[in-house]
Amino acid sequence: MTHSGDDSDTGLPASLAAAWGLRERPTKGPRPGLTLERIVDAAVALAVREGLAAVSMGRVAKELGVATMSLYRYVAAKDELYVLMLDAAVGPPGPPPPADAGWREALTAWAEAYRQALHRNRWSLRIPVSGPPVTPHSFAWWERGLTALEATELDEGEKLAMIVVITGFVRNEVQMMTEIEEAVAASGASPEDAMRRHERVLRQLADPARYPALARLLDTGALTGASDPDEDFAFGLDTVLDGVAVLVARKEQERAVAAESKGAVAGSKSVATGAKGVPAGSKGVVTEATTREPVERPAVRTPHGL
Repeated sequence: MTHSGDDSDTGLPASLAAAWGLRERPTKGPRPGLTLERIVDAAVALAVREGLAAVSMGRVAKELGVATMSLYRYVAAKDELYVLMLDAAVGPPGPPPPADAGWREALTAWAEAYRQALHRNRWSLRIPVSGPPVTPHSFAWWERGLTALEATELDEGEKLAMIVVITGFVRNEVQMMTEIEEAVAASGASPEDAMRRHERVLRQLADPARYPALARLLDTGALTGASDPDEDFAFGLDTVLDGVAVLVARKEQERAVAAESKGAVAGSKSVATGAKGVPAGSKGVVTEATTREPVERPAVRTPHGL
């Protein structure tokens, strides 16, 4: 992220420090009524109407009826404005899950809420990722996701990795659906006609001798058949969470094994201490533990079926 006027304490650009409430908003100047919130709101409204490509410092200034240079007292560069726009548009993650919700239920609600937020602001998918989250709402989303995994045996790095995987899945699903819809709209055909046209092209190109798996897929109609995007998303998310569940179960098993081993070691030390701790006055007593290796005794067996 390119910027100027970093906050001396946090290293954040002045505009992001102001978003955190760590820096006072400019109050001096020819237009004291101009605020960072008004600038961001105008930029978001412009992106909603005309797309992210329409957003520029000059265009936002025109929307607000101010000189372009007056914006730079609040936002040093357009990429800073993008970050603030994304934070304002996506907003906070909403109410937390019930206190008795398990990690899977909590992460499912988290992912679905994030998907809805992106669907409401598809223009935000055009904003390139310029670094780790540094805005108030992005912190709230990450906090909610990490908290969902708090009761598991995953370490902090593994929790982070799981949130990155789920975030990537959600963003990819929304972006893919958005691009498909945009392509269909640009073709001028209905979604049904566009899919039938696509299928005809694939059948012409997918020689069964060269692409047998693809040919079989086309014969089933699964590729071009009607599907519910919400059901597809739920299936994909469940599959991702199944993978998380495997990791969570493995970590729980590892902890149980470690605890059992620790208990066995502690028990062995206790036995060894007892063998050495011969009571005073019993010097003439010779014990098996002090004279030779322990004798291996036959296991006690019970009749079959009992």
